[in-house]
Amino acid sequence: MRRVIESDVCIVGSGITAAMVAQKLAEQTDATITVVEAGDETPDRQERQTLRQRFLAYGESPWPNDHIEGMEVEGMQSRSMCVGGLAMHWGGVTPRFSPEDFHVNSLYGIGDDWPIDYDELDRYYQDAEERLGVAGEQGPPEYDPRVEPYPLPPLPLSYNLNRLQQWGADADIPFWSQPSAKNSVAYADRPACCRNDTCFPICPIGAKYSPDFTWDALRQRGRIDLRPRTVVRRLANFVGEDRIERAVALDRDTGTEVEFRARVFVVATGYVWSSHLLLMSWNGRFPDGLANKSGTVGKYVSGHRSVFAYVKMPMQLYPGLNTSHSLLSKKFQRPGQLERYVRHDLRIWESTVGQEPRLRNDDGTVMLGDELLKDWRGRTRGGVVRLRGYYDVLPARNSEITLDTNRDTPWGDPLPAIAFRDSDASRDLRYHTEGSITNLFRHMARVGNGDVVRSGASDFQDHPAGGCRMGTDPETSVVDSWGRAHDHENLFVVGAPTCVTGGCANGTLTFCALSLRSAEQIGRDLAGASGDAA
Repeated sequence: MRRVIESDVCIVGSGITAAMVAQKLAEQTDATITVVEAGDETPDRQERQTLRQRFLAYGESPWPNDHIEGMEVEGMQSRSMCVGGLAMHWGGVTPRFSPEDFHVNSLYGIGDDWPIDYDELDRYYQDAEERLGVAGEQGPPEYDPRVEPYPLPPLPLSYNLNRLQQWGADADIPFWSQPSAKNSVAYADRPACCRNDTCFPICPIGAKYSPDFTWDALRQRGRIDLRPRTVVRRLANFVGEDRIERAVALDRDTGTEVEFRARVFVVATGYVWSSHLLLMSWNGRFPDGLANKSGTVGKYVSGHRSVFAYVKMPMQLYPGLNTSHSLLSKKFQRPGQLERYVRHDLRIWESTVGQEPRLRNDDGTVMLGDELLKDWRGRTRGGVVRLRGYYDVLPARNSEITLDTNRDTPWGDPLPAIAFRDSDASRDLRYHTEGSITNLFRHMARVGNGDVVRSGASDFQDHPAGGCRMGTDPETSVVDSWGRAHDHENLFVVGAPTCVTGGCANGTLTFCALSLRSAEQIGRDLAGASGDAA
C-alpha cells in the first residue's frame, strides 16, 4: 500500500547543500522537515578508525554501501549516493569564487553574468565557513576580499610550503594557505587535524567536516525526519495548477511506493540528479519536465579544466607532512583589464612521487626510527613541486544533462546522460588559455632555477555545476537568484545546479553559500513574509 508522509518542507537529497538548507531552516523556523535520500546510511564517527585500519590492512573501501548499483552514469564526477553524499569523502578545500566570476560578461564581454554579485554573497560565504569550520587566512585584500575573518586560524604551513611560498614571492606571486574545512583547532565538537595525511580516503577522527555531523545533530534534536534508501522518482504538481503537490518515491527495502507531501519542495541532488528529476517529472501540463518552460533544464552544464606542471627545484624538500595541503594564489583570478580573456587560480604543493620513505633497505631488512629517517633524507635530492591552475570553461547551451534512451535505472527509469560542451567563445580561447598558464609555469621555474619536467592540460571538467541555472529572465533560466523555480512558486533547486558558470576555483563553498541564501528565502516563505523572491 502507498504510504503518505507529510511535512512543511521536503528536501530531496542529503548531501552538503541539503545539510546547509536543513540546518538553516531548523534554526530559523519551527517547520517540520523531511529529508529523502536514495542511498544508505554512512558509518558513524566511532567506526571510522576501524574502517581505516581495514582499508590499510585489506584494501577494503572505508565507505561501504556508498553507492547504488545500476545508478552509474558515464562522465559523472562521482557515483556516491549515501547519507552525506560526495562530501563524505571530499578534500575539504573551500576557496570562494572571486568577484569577477559573477560578471564575466560585463567585464570581459563573454559568457553570462549572474543575477547576484560577490558582495551579496559575502555573508552567506561567511555563514557557510562557520558551519563547516573553515580554517584559512586572508590573502592580499586586492586579490582575496572578505568582510569578516575566517572562523578558524589557517592550517600551519609545513617546512616545504614555507620554502615554496618564498619561491612564489620571488616570482612576484603572493601565495597563502589554502582554506580548508579541516579543524586547525578543536571546533564544533570535533578535534583538530593532526596533519598526518590520513584524511584520504577517510578522516579517522572527524577533523574534516562531513555532512553526517550536521545530520546527526539535527536527528538528535528531533528536527528532521531523514528517510534513507528511498528513491524519489518524480515530482507531481496539483491537478490544473503549477504548485508542486508531492514527491513520488520508492522504498528500496519493501518495493512499495511512498508519497511525500509538503508546502515547499527542495531539490538538493547535485548537478546531475537535480536536472534528471525535473526532466523525469514531465506530465500533460508540463510535457518537457517541471520548471522547464524555458527549455533550459539540464542546459549550460559548467565546470573548469586544469593545467598542471611538475617542476624539479634545486631545494631540499621533505615530503610526508600534510601533503594534501597547498598554497593558493588568486592573483590571476583578478587580472584587471585584459587584451584577451584568461582567468585562473593557482596552487602549489609538493609532489611525493618518488620521494616517499621506504620501510626496508636494499637487503630487505626492516628499518625503523633513526635508520629510516637517515635513509629517507639521504635519498631525497632536490624537490619536485606540483603547480596547477583551474580556468573557467564557459558552457554552451547544449552542454547538457539529458535522459539516456539506452540505459535505465534498476527501477526502469531512463538514466541521465552527460555531455560537456564549451561555448564558442570558450572553445576559441582554450589554446590561448592553456598556453598562457603553461608559460607562467615556465617563468616560475626559471625564477627558481628549476626545470619543468612535465606539463599538460586535462580534458576533465572538475567541480561541475549548472543544469538549473539562475537568472532574472524566465525565458532563459530555470530558477531565480534564490533558487525558486520560475514555473513553480513552492519548488526550489539549491546549490551547484543553480550556478551560471563554474568559476576558477573549487565550487563546494559557493554551492553551500547559495544554498544558505535559498534557505533564508524558504524561511521567509514559511513565515508568510513578503520577502523579495526576484
